[in-house]
Amino acid sequence: MKRLLAVLILTLLPAFAVAATLGDDGLHKEDWMRDTFKDLSEDLAEANAEGKRLVIMVEQRGCIYCDKMHKEVFSRDDVASYIRDNFFVVQVNLHGDTEMTDFDGETLTEKQATRKWGLLFTPSILFLPEEVEDGATAQSASVALMPGAFGAGTTLDMFTWVNEKRYEIDSAEDFQRYHARRIQERANGSTD
Repeated sequence: MKRLLAVLILTLLPAFAVAATLGDDGLHKEDWMRDTFKDLSEDLAEANAEGKRLVIMVEQRGCIYCDKMHKEVFSRDDVASYIRDNFFVVQVNLHGDTEMTDFDGETLTEKQATRKWGLLFTPSILFLPEEVEDGATAQSASVALMPGAFGAGTTLDMFTWVNEKRYEIDSAEDFQRYHARRIQERANGSTD
C-alpha cells in the first residue's frame, strides 16, 4: 500500500508547479528569474541574444501581493512556461542596496532606481523593447507597465500582448480591449 501511495504521489507531482522559494533578501525566487549584475544594457543584449524580451520585476520583502502572484499565478505551469520560454526576467528589490546600471549609464542602488522610475507599488513589472534609445531610462523606454497583482489570465494576456508586440499595432485594440477579447475567446468569461 505504501508503495502504491508513493507511486501515485510521484505520478501526480509533475502536475503541480513548484512554488517559488524565498531568497535571503525575502523575495520570491522563480527558476525563470535571472541572477545578473543588473547592468540593464548587458541584460538587454543577453535577452536579445536568446530571442527573449527583457522584463524588470520590482518586488519587496513582505509584499502580500507579490506572495499572491508567486503562489497563485507564477506557480501555474501555463504562466511559468510562457514566461520561461519568452522572457528574460531581472528581479529588482524596491528597497534593495544592490548596485545596478540603468540604460542611461547611471549606476545607483535598486531603491534609487525604483524611485527614479517612479515605482511605488509592488509587484510592478516593466516590459522593455528590444532596442533602447541612448539616454533613456528603464521607465521611459518601457513598452508597458503592469502595476500590481493580477489573476493568471490577465497576467498571461499581458505577457502575450507584449511578446506579440501588440503595442506597435496601429488599431483601437489597446491592452484592455485585447484582454476583453481574450476573455471572450476563452468562452467562459474567466480572466483565468
